[in-house]
Amino acid sequence: MMKGFSMHSFAAGFVFGAVLVGAWFFGGSVSPAAPLRSTPSATTTANTANNTEVSASGSGAVSVADQSAGSSVTVESVTVPPPGVWVAIQETSDGTLGNVLGATRVHGPRSNVTVNLLRNTAPDRAYAVVLYRDGGDGGVFNLKVDSVYVDFDSGAPVVAPFHTLSAPDAATTSSATP
Repeated sequence: MMKGFSMHSFAAGFVFGAVLVGAWFFGGSVSPAAPLRSTPSATTTANTANNTEVSASGSGAVSVADQSAGSSVTVESVTVPPPGVWVAIQETSDGTLGNVLGATRVHGPRSNVTVNLLRNTAPDRAYAVVLYRDGGDGGVFNLKVDSVYVDFDSGAPVVAPFHTLSAPDAATTSSATP
């Protein structure tokens, strides 16, 4: 054995490493019922007549327009590096994420992504597009295994809120990067 090496120092190093790995691994996860929020220091918001845009530099972005209620949601753009993410549509209530209505997998940057829903959206309601990292469970979206995708630079979840409309013709755009 090496001089000055003991089982105690090995055990202490192992425990310290395990704590660091656990903090890194679990530190980025966000509960499905986490409140919708953005990181003010990392984002800028621009409001125009019918357009709300939240942007920041980073590794993840999503843009969605307010749209008519229905059996699918069209996401204007998803900007993430390969191998991609799950794009999920979630109900929201008072700024808190709720049930996932549908999800689709994208493998890198994409435009005009259609997410088919298991249950239709309702008129005049709030929803959110949330990006999830695949948990390696065979290409199936699973809220218990897949984790909320966080921007590499800010560490904030990539979430873009939107509303369903009562009138089918009026639409506004909302973009989000943490």
